[in-house]
Amino acid sequence: MHLLCIFAPFTFNWGAFWVAFALYFITGLLGITLSFHRNLSHRSFKLPKWLEYFFAYCGVQALQGNPIDWVSTHRYHHQYCDSEKDPHSPIEGFWFSHMSWLFDTKTVVERCGKPNNVGDLEKQPFYKFLQSTYIVHPMASAAVLYALGGFPYIVWGMGVRIVWVYHITWLVNSACHVWGKQAWNTGDLSRNNWWVAVLAFGEGWHNNHHAFEYSARHGLEWWQIDMTWYVVRLLQAVGLATDVKLPTTAQKQRMGLAN
Repeated sequence: MHLLCIFAPFTFNWGAFWVAFALYFITGLLGITLSFHRNLSHRSFKLPKWLEYFFAYCGVQALQGNPIDWVSTHRYHHQYCDSEKDPHSPIEGFWFSHMSWLFDTKTVVERCGKPNNVGDLEKQPFYKFLQSTYIVHPMASAAVLYALGGFPYIVWGMGVRIVWVYHITWLVNSACHVWGKQAWNTGDLSRNNWWVAVLAFGEGWHNNHHAFEYSARHGLEWWQIDMTWYVVRLLQAVGLATDVKLPTTAQKQRMGLAN
């Protein structure tokens, strides 16, 4: 995907650009941050199954792994945060937490053991289907993009867009454990980073998230932009999102301000 981006300057057209921009929101916001992270990993809210599955399918198109594997890794990150068992621990360096941990496919099993924390997903045939057919779905999308706009749509709609969403997701693992402020006593290295929050649809309020993992809202202050929360709030307003979890005043007081 990174090599495909080399062709970006030579294949630019506005149609390809807007396809990539739209898919950035569809796969990044609806797929990764709303579905894989807040809905499936942390069960911060409930959705009708048809909508839950649709958003999860959007996440598959981000090419970051199938929902079962993605959620398992993320749950291990919270269980063993910033320790030797953390799948992408920043204590081993910025680039390890950012992306180099991905190059050893055995690293998660060696650190955490075989996945045993995703039973809720494994018992659902839809997620098992996505796990067994995972790579087929982005390939089908690539074929559709090629039919619509030829090679430029492949370069921008697949290459540029996927790499863009890759690095934004990875910055939450790396930059948000190195740069920023800690508002809460979480006992780890998580930080609130405003510019990652802007790029990652609210995921950059990472110290907030580690303080209240179950919360559907990461930007807890009015000025903390959290695009994913705005979508969840809209879904809640129309009756599609239910059991939306938020930290209470008492829970905030128990965490205690670090500063």
